[in-house]
Amino acid sequence: MSAGIDTAHRVLAHHSKSFNFAAQLLPAECRNDTAVVYAWCRHCDDSVDSIQKSEQETRLEELRHVLDSVYKGESQSDPVMTAFQQVVQRWNIPEAYPRELLAGMAMDANDKRYETIDDLLLYCFRVAGTVGLMMCHVMGLRDSAALRNAAHLGIGMQLTNICRDVIEDWGLGRLYLPAEMLTDPVAAIEVAGTPRIGGVPDERLRPMFARAIRRLLGLADRFYRSGDAGFSALSPRCSLAVRAARLIYAAIGTRIRERGCDPFVGRMHTPISQKLQLLRQASQCELALAPRHLKYPFRRVLLPEVTFPDDILPLTNYC
Repeated sequence: MSAGIDTAHRVLAHHSKSFNFAAQLLPAECRNDTAVVYAWCRHCDDSVDSIQKSEQETRLEELRHVLDSVYKGESQSDPVMTAFQQVVQRWNIPEAYPRELLAGMAMDANDKRYETIDDLLLYCFRVAGTVGLMMCHVMGLRDSAALRNAAHLGIGMQLTNICRDVIEDWGLGRLYLPAEMLTDPVAAIEVAGTPRIGGVPDERLRPMFARAIRRLLGLADRFYRSGDAGFSALSPRCSLAVRAARLIYAAIGTRIRERGCDPFVGRMHTPISQKLQLLRQASQCELALAPRHLKYPFRRVLLPEVTFPDDILPLTNYC
């Protein structure tokens, strides 16, 4: 287990500066298990993206078999898989969540094109909302209703990722902006089928992409606001860490807007100085909740399994 945890922390520190920054605020055991879940997700993602397109479905099937083995309690040769197995057993993480994440990766492997916002939200739930749900089991909730808020937070973060990475994703042969948002008929015809590995989109698509990015960022804000409503169901330290991550990710969206939502200007990042400011903001929010935490001490509750879209959509009351 310790070897898997050490590897997981190295993976988290290398691949996600923002999540690693926020994870340092978690209690030690929770921090370890969070790193393990992240490392499992990253292992799956990297093992699929690092091979030829023609081999990706076979690799996904291998990952599904390994996941079956993990949940059957069979011995694992990979230290990260051993650690992940112990985490899912200790916190009773439903198998449906990591299986849905693999289904999201299959959408990428099969070059899924997104016609509607609802199509995109399914993808966002699978690759990010499920991570929020797994984290609920690791961190614990005092109210199972907050599972919905956690999934919404993950979806909001993924929408931000999509808006930040339009050009990079195009070069991987992917376009996540829904076709219903690409309203210029001439440009829409040009876009159809053109994302290709190593390619760069025509700059004539800039205005149409910018409009779509602005709309998706507005949708992400609504999911973030729903996520905010679930923080009171977390313990104080977990709430602080997740809130910091939420603010850091939302700040990426703010920087994208400041650049006119232009995907051609380069990838947006949140500098460390701003992360520290956002951490202070998160701390102030937690201090405001202190009386509630004192009045209602944190106690974990048994968490049910939730499904998409029945338990996740529609998104209401966060306009």
